[in-house]
Amino acid sequence: MVTGDAEVRRYAWLVLSVTSLGMVLTGLNASMLNVALPRVVGHFHAGAFAANWLLLSFQLVNTVMILVFGRLADIFGRREMYLVGFAVFTAASFLAGLAPDIGIVIGLRAVQAIGSAMILANSSALITAAFPADLLAQGMGIYMGTISIASLIGPSLGGALVAAAGWRWVFWFNVPVGVVATIWGVATLRRVDPGPREKVDVPGNVLVFLFLGGLLLALSEGGTLGWSSPAVVVGGLAFVLLLPPFLWWERRTDHPVVDLTLFRDRHFTLASTAAFFQTLARFSVVLIFALLFQSRYGDDPFAAGLKVMPVPLGMLIAAPLTGYLGRRSDQRRLSTWGSVVTTAGLVVLLLTIGGSAPYGVVAIGLLLSGLGTGIFLTSNTTSIMARAPEDRLGIVNGVRLMVQNCGIVIGTALSLALITSPLDASARRFVYSGDLAHLSGRHVDQLVSGYRWALSVMVVAAVIGGLATWGEDHTGVRRLLPRRRVTQTAPPVSDATAITHAEGG
Repeated sequence: MVTGDAEVRRYAWLVLSVTSLGMVLTGLNASMLNVALPRVVGHFHAGAFAANWLLLSFQLVNTVMILVFGRLADIFGRREMYLVGFAVFTAASFLAGLAPDIGIVIGLRAVQAIGSAMILANSSALITAAFPADLLAQGMGIYMGTISIASLIGPSLGGALVAAAGWRWVFWFNVPVGVVATIWGVATLRRVDPGPREKVDVPGNVLVFLFLGGLLLALSEGGTLGWSSPAVVVGGLAFVLLLPPFLWWERRTDHPVVDLTLFRDRHFTLASTAAFFQTLARFSVVLIFALLFQSRYGDDPFAAGLKVMPVPLGMLIAAPLTGYLGRRSDQRRLSTWGSVVTTAGLVVLLLTIGGSAPYGVVAIGLLLSGLGTGIFLTSNTTSIMARAPEDRLGIVNGVRLMVQNCGIVIGTALSLALITSPLDASARRFVYSGDLAHLSGRHVDQLVSGYRWALSVMVVAAVIGGLATWGEDHTGVRRLLPRRRVTQTAPPVSDATAITHAEGG
């Protein structure tokens, strides 16, 4: 060990504690609202459109702003941007609990997404810069494990808060967590000098927002208004017509929001493809089953939260274990096994949906889905980040996050559209408010049919992701993104921001 190595490692674990708090904060926000959604929708007597965008507004804004704030961190400093993100997210959570109507809640969810983007745009890069390469897999495994903890606590906690104190506390609960995270971040993270300033790709970001927003509009409203409705057609056209200009612009601008040259590396392309399809396949499992338990079986939010806990429990078990095994095993091979386990869990859920199978069988499917997710997320993230040169950590992390977030927003919109599309238009809003149990048996059969379609698409997506991961494991193409050299110490702390210039997230 070289002099100062113990101090480097000590600081790395402190950085991990701060970033883990950030993941707890954002993870609780998502998992608690998934369970509380029917109560929020029911309180405001909101329709299917508002219910969809209560979730999608956050995901869309978060996806685009992650890339923006990654760049701005180079101007204002990664530490400062990270701490401001905590403050914005906390303030928006407090105000959301005071909101008088669903429109304001949706708007404040977008503000929450801005704060979350500031946090997420820096977390993985901070960890990768702080950790020695020989400990990176273990650190990333613990980091991913904190997501699992938040997801494990969130559904039952959200259900309990809604039952005991009302839906507003789903937002207000974020406030003390955010305050603690901000104070700990101020005390722990070291100040660093900003790296080289690069321009923000404003046209690229606008095009991303418009074409991705158009796609989400088409997917989310296709199940509500019908696939031939004007809003769906306009959204689909916006996606089709604006995607080519975006790709054209990104290839020619000096500071692209998405560095397309990264995809010349076949390993990176396959790993990113696997991440997109795996995220699309598994992200909405907790959401749609929390809705199912409430709308189909009449469970209250707390009971529904307990029933979906096998998913985050599986993640909690698998993520740290995968991080430990990653120090001795190839990350891509672990990703392949994660894909296989996720697919197996989704197949179990598909075969049992709407039948007479006891909850224990459904729980096995949920648990397998969680285990596979924990294995895949940890190994896939480590595989991508560990291969990136130190002067390109930011842009690689930014593209990785954008690809993953696109899987999240598209998967959520598509799942909600598929489970509601077989229903009569008059019955669709009851799925979100948890009142479908009061409707006819025909509506219940329609809902089950929608769930079968959604799970079938998720299984196909998981298989595609698994094939991409298998291809990554077996390709022998020359690396355009060389592996990070294993060193005894992490990069100097004073260079933590400089080495992540051109940050995309």
